[in-house]
Amino acid sequence: MSATGSAADTKKNTGRNETEEERADRKWAELIQEVRVAQTGVQILFGFLLTVVFTPKYTDLADTDKAIYIVTVVLGACATGALIGPVSLHRLVAGRRVKPQAVEWASRLTFVGLVLLLTTMTAALLLILRVATHNAYVPYLVTGVVAWYLVCWFVVPLLIRRRHTTK
Repeated sequence: MSATGSAADTKKNTGRNETEEERADRKWAELIQEVRVAQTGVQILFGFLLTVVFTPKYTDLADTDKAIYIVTVVLGACATGALIGPVSLHRLVAGRRVKPQAVEWASRLTFVGLVLLLTTMTAALLLILRVATHNAYVPYLVTGVVAWYLVCWFVVPLLIRRRHTTK
Protein backbone atom coordinates (compact mmCIF):
# COMPACT_ATOMS: atom_id res chain seq x y z
CA MET A 1 0.00 0.00 0.00
CA SER A 2 1.25 3.50 -0.72
CA ALA A 3 1.72 6.25 1.83
CA THR A 4 -1.79 7.48 1.01
CA GLY A 5 -3.23 4.09 1.89
CA SER A 6 -5.99 4.20 -0.69
CA ALA A 7 -7.86 1.04 -1.69
CA ALA A 8 -6.93 1.64 -5.32
CA ASP A 9 -3.27 1.15 -4.42
CA THR A 10 -3.96 -2.43 -3.29
CA LYS A 11 -5.58 -3.46 -6.57
CA LYS A 12 -3.62 -5.76 -8.88
CA ASN A 13 -3.55 -5.42 -12.65
CA THR A 14 -5.87 -8.35 -13.45
CA GLY A 15 -7.94 -6.66 -16.13
CA ARG A 16 -10.60 -5.90 -13.54
CA ASN A 17 -10.83 -3.15 -10.99
CA GLU A 18 -10.90 -5.41 -7.92
CA THR A 19 -8.83 -6.10 -4.85
CA GLU A 20 -7.36 -9.54 -4.17
CA GLU A 21 -10.23 -10.19 -1.74
CA GLU A 22 -12.84 -9.09 -4.29
CA ARG A 23 -11.21 -11.28 -6.90
CA ALA A 24 -11.24 -14.25 -4.52
CA ASP A 25 -14.92 -13.63 -3.76
CA ARG A 26 -15.75 -13.51 -7.49
CA LYS A 27 -13.72 -16.62 -8.26
CA TRP A 28 -15.34 -18.43 -5.32
CA ALA A 29 -18.85 -17.59 -6.57
CA GLU A 30 -17.97 -18.76 -10.08
CA LEU A 31 -16.42 -21.98 -8.79
CA ILE A 32 -19.42 -22.82 -6.61
CA GLN A 33 -21.75 -22.38 -9.59
CA GLU A 34 -19.59 -24.79 -11.59
CA VAL A 35 -19.45 -27.28 -8.71
CA ARG A 36 -23.25 -27.25 -8.38
CA VAL A 37 -23.61 -28.57 -11.93
CA ALA A 38 -21.02 -31.32 -11.45
CA GLN A 39 -22.33 -32.23 -7.97
CA THR A 40 -25.84 -32.75 -9.28
CA GLY A 41 -24.61 -35.07 -12.02
CA VAL A 42 -22.36 -37.14 -9.81
CA GLN A 43 -24.95 -37.42 -7.04
CA ILE A 44 -27.65 -38.66 -9.42
CA LEU A 45 -25.24 -41.15 -10.99
CA PHE A 46 -23.96 -42.30 -7.60
CA GLY A 47 -27.49 -42.71 -6.25
CA PHE A 48 -28.42 -44.82 -9.24
CA LEU A 49 -25.30 -46.94 -8.84
CA LEU A 50 -26.08 -47.61 -5.19
CA THR A 51 -29.42 -49.17 -6.11
CA VAL A 52 -28.04 -51.62 -8.68
CA VAL A 53 -26.72 -54.08 -6.11
CA PHE A 54 -30.26 -54.50 -4.71
CA THR A 55 -31.80 -55.56 -8.02
CA PRO A 56 -32.41 -59.25 -8.84
CA LYS A 57 -30.27 -59.00 -11.99
CA TYR A 58 -27.15 -58.17 -9.92
CA THR A 59 -26.73 -61.76 -8.75
CA ASP A 60 -26.73 -62.91 -12.39
CA LEU A 61 -23.85 -60.63 -13.39
CA ALA A 62 -20.57 -62.20 -14.41
CA ASP A 63 -17.65 -61.73 -12.04
CA THR A 64 -16.06 -59.23 -14.45
CA ASP A 65 -19.23 -57.15 -14.49
CA LYS A 66 -19.46 -57.24 -10.70
CA ALA A 67 -15.85 -56.05 -10.50
CA ILE A 68 -16.61 -53.22 -12.94
CA TYR A 69 -19.63 -52.32 -10.81
CA ILE A 70 -17.59 -52.20 -7.58
CA VAL A 71 -14.91 -50.05 -9.22
CA THR A 72 -17.63 -47.76 -10.59
CA VAL A 73 -19.25 -47.32 -7.17
CA VAL A 74 -15.88 -46.57 -5.54
CA LEU A 75 -15.04 -44.05 -8.28
CA GLY A 76 -18.48 -42.45 -7.84
CA ALA A 77 -17.94 -42.18 -4.10
CA CYS A 78 -14.53 -40.56 -4.66
CA ALA A 79 -15.96 -38.14 -7.23
CA THR A 80 -18.74 -37.20 -4.83
CA GLY A 81 -16.21 -36.54 -2.08
CA ALA A 82 -14.00 -34.38 -4.28
CA LEU A 83 -16.92 -32.36 -5.63
CA ILE A 84 -18.43 -31.77 -2.19
CA GLY A 85 -14.98 -31.01 -0.75
CA PRO A 86 -15.01 -27.31 -1.73
CA VAL A 87 -18.13 -26.74 0.40
CA SER A 88 -16.51 -28.31 3.44
CA LEU A 89 -13.28 -26.43 2.78
CA HIS A 90 -15.15 -23.14 2.65
CA ARG A 91 -17.02 -23.89 5.88
CA LEU A 92 -13.87 -24.84 7.77
CA VAL A 93 -11.78 -21.85 6.69
CA ALA A 94 -14.50 -19.18 6.54
CA GLY A 95 -13.49 -16.02 8.37
CA ARG A 96 -9.80 -16.97 8.53
CA ARG A 97 -8.72 -14.56 5.76
CA VAL A 98 -7.47 -17.32 3.48
CA LYS A 99 -10.05 -17.08 0.71
CA PRO A 100 -7.49 -16.83 -2.15
CA GLN A 101 -5.83 -20.03 -0.93
CA ALA A 102 -9.22 -21.68 -0.32
CA VAL A 103 -10.28 -20.84 -3.88
CA GLU A 104 -7.09 -22.40 -5.24
CA TRP A 105 -7.56 -25.63 -3.25
CA ALA A 106 -11.28 -25.78 -4.04
CA SER A 107 -10.42 -25.42 -7.71
CA ARG A 108 -7.99 -28.33 -7.45
CA LEU A 109 -10.59 -30.49 -5.70
CA THR A 110 -13.10 -29.63 -8.41
CA PHE A 111 -10.68 -30.62 -11.16
CA VAL A 112 -9.95 -33.93 -9.43
CA GLY A 113 -13.70 -34.42 -9.00
CA LEU A 114 -14.26 -33.86 -12.72
CA VAL A 115 -11.59 -36.41 -13.62
CA LEU A 116 -13.14 -38.89 -11.19
CA LEU A 117 -16.58 -38.15 -12.62
CA LEU A 118 -15.20 -38.86 -16.09
CA THR A 119 -13.84 -42.23 -14.94
CA THR A 120 -17.08 -43.04 -13.10
CA MET A 121 -19.16 -42.29 -16.18
CA THR A 122 -16.79 -44.33 -18.32
CA ALA A 123 -16.99 -47.34 -16.03
CA ALA A 124 -20.79 -47.05 -15.70
CA LEU A 125 -21.18 -46.84 -19.47
CA LEU A 126 -18.92 -49.85 -19.93
CA LEU A 127 -20.93 -51.87 -17.41
CA ILE A 128 -24.31 -50.88 -18.82
CA LEU A 129 -23.33 -51.60 -22.41
CA ARG A 130 -21.69 -54.93 -21.49
CA VAL A 131 -24.84 -56.06 -19.70
CA ALA A 132 -27.21 -54.65 -22.32
CA THR A 133 -25.49 -55.90 -25.47
CA HIS A 134 -22.76 -58.49 -24.80
CA ASN A 135 -21.20 -57.36 -28.09
CA ALA A 136 -17.54 -56.97 -28.99
CA TYR A 137 -18.06 -53.39 -30.17
CA VAL A 138 -18.74 -52.11 -26.62
CA PRO A 139 -15.11 -51.08 -25.89
CA TYR A 140 -15.04 -49.08 -29.14
CA LEU A 141 -18.30 -47.36 -28.35
CA VAL A 142 -17.14 -46.49 -24.83
CA THR A 143 -13.83 -45.21 -26.21
CA GLY A 144 -15.74 -42.97 -28.61
CA VAL A 145 -17.89 -41.54 -25.82
CA VAL A 146 -14.84 -40.97 -23.61
CA ALA A 147 -13.12 -39.20 -26.48
CA TRP A 148 -16.20 -36.97 -26.77
CA TYR A 149 -16.08 -36.21 -23.02
CA LEU A 150 -12.39 -35.36 -23.31
CA VAL A 151 -13.04 -33.01 -26.22
CA CYS A 152 -15.93 -31.26 -24.46
CA TRP A 153 -14.45 -31.10 -20.97
CA PHE A 154 -10.75 -30.54 -21.63
CA VAL A 155 -9.70 -30.05 -25.26
CA VAL A 156 -12.11 -27.23 -26.13
CA PRO A 157 -11.51 -25.30 -22.87
CA LEU A 158 -7.73 -25.67 -23.23
CA LEU A 159 -7.84 -24.52 -26.86
CA ILE A 160 -9.91 -21.49 -25.89
CA ARG A 161 -7.55 -20.75 -23.01
CA ARG A 162 -4.54 -21.02 -25.31
CA ARG A 163 -6.04 -18.84 -28.05
CA HIS A 164 -7.53 -16.14 -25.85
CA THR A 165 -5.17 -15.82 -22.89
CA THR A 166 -3.09 -12.68 -23.07
CA LYS A 167 -0.69 -13.45 -20.23
